[in-house]
Amino acid sequence: METTTVSLGILGTKLGMTQIFDDAGKAIPVTVVQAGPCTITQVKTAQTDGYSAVQLGYAEVAAKALNKPELGHLTKAGATPLRHLKEYRLTESGEFQLGQQVTVDTFSPGQIVDVVGTSIGRGFAGYQKRHNFKRGPMAHGSKNHRLPGSTGAGTTPGRVYPGKRMAGRLGGTQTTVRKLTVIRVDADRNLILIKGTVPGKPGALLSIQPAKTVGK
Repeated sequence: METTTVSLGILGTKLGMTQIFDDAGKAIPVTVVQAGPCTITQVKTAQTDGYSAVQLGYAEVAAKALNKPELGHLTKAGATPLRHLKEYRLTESGEFQLGQQVTVDTFSPGQIVDVVGTSIGRGFAGYQKRHNFKRGPMAHGSKNHRLPGSTGAGTTPGRVYPGKRMAGRLGGTQTTVRKLTVIRVDADRNLILIKGTVPGKPGALLSIQPAKTVGK
């Protein structure tokens, strides 16, 4: 039987992309993320909640931006008003305490991480852009340059099957990019540099956590 082990992650803001050079002079494309510091706002245990988890809060805001239940929840943890809350399930949460700070030093260069974010919304897109379909012939008489073509048989079944790849909303959905490498960690400025691209525009909220390890 397979069991999945997940470690505590961190919340951050995507700043943008740049490149750095390694010792051999090779350019490495990296995404710069302003990560943390995050405050532990809730600790769940198997005895009290039925499972073990830790909830993190990120991004300070004015108190008027939150409602009373949210403010009461954060006050109980001794935390300032925070915009984003996210829960990470753990195998054991006993080592964490309310109000504890989580910073980028929990990560190290060379570590493999998974990054979760919301992909850039592209609006209503055609089937070529959305699904990478080929276009029709571009000659004058084809009259089918970017049309979807047939979407199914007529009399039988007389309908379009659910899930048919057609035009529609593209992007703006939760996306996970797995097995990215941490290139550099700057604890003084709360920065983490990750090799490659991650979801979202600059300013987007990201969740970074050590890559899941699956064992039998």
